[in-house]
Amino acid sequence: MQGETNRIIQGLKRGLRARGITYAMLARRISLSEPSVKRILSRGSLSLPRLERICEASGISMEELVRPVSGTPAETSSTLSAAQETALAADPQLLGCFYLLTNGRSPRQVAEELGADEKLLRRWLVKLDNLGLVELRARLNARLRVRAPISWREDGPIRHTYEHQVREEFMRSPFSAADESLHFRSAELSEASRQVLQRKLARLTADFNELAELDRHLDSREKRSVALMMACRPWVFSMFDGLRKR
Repeated sequence: MQGETNRIIQGLKRGLRARGITYAMLARRISLSEPSVKRILSRGSLSLPRLERICEASGISMEELVRPVSGTPAETSSTLSAAQETALAADPQLLGCFYLLTNGRSPRQVAEELGADEKLLRRWLVKLDNLGLVELRARLNARLRVRAPISWREDGPIRHTYEHQVREEFMRSPFSAADESLHFRSAELSEASRQVLQRKLARLTADFNELAELDRHLDSREKRSVALMMACRPWVFSMFDGLRKR
């Protein structure tokens, strides 16, 4: 049993590293000190409720940790390495190709959508194969080596390169169309209620990923690109904060 516990702890540490989550970041998310987190993970003194809490805070599924222990073949990861993200961030066309592949497009469909000839498409696929993101096959076919949708690394090169642009473009809409929605709420909550809300947001993120995976192989004519932005943090509207200081 102790051996299985150690393997789960090691899997948890690998998952945190893969997602770029430091012990300090994890400590803030689960309301513990960084030394406490280090002590828990070094000693393996981890209860099931605390393990579930860490998984929710870091986006690591319990199945992801248990599968290697049970002997079931592990699936590919949905998180890329820093080197893989760096290569994609440096080449917008390559990133566009990879994004469409992860959304179920065939290489030929990718070339058509991006206006690429066969030579350019092959160049993209070779690069992605060298990065370990796809397996290049005969006749310009390719199989993903990662699980979609992709979870971009926190503080990683993709977010550094595109996050500001994404936020600006996403929020430019008035969100008044029938297929758009924007909800904003602000209230005073207890710490317990805030944690419940964070867990619900994590569950919604998981649901979004499951739906994306379910629809990935549908024909592109049957689906459209949809973006979901969620945010939750302690916050006071600056107007009220100013009033309180007077």
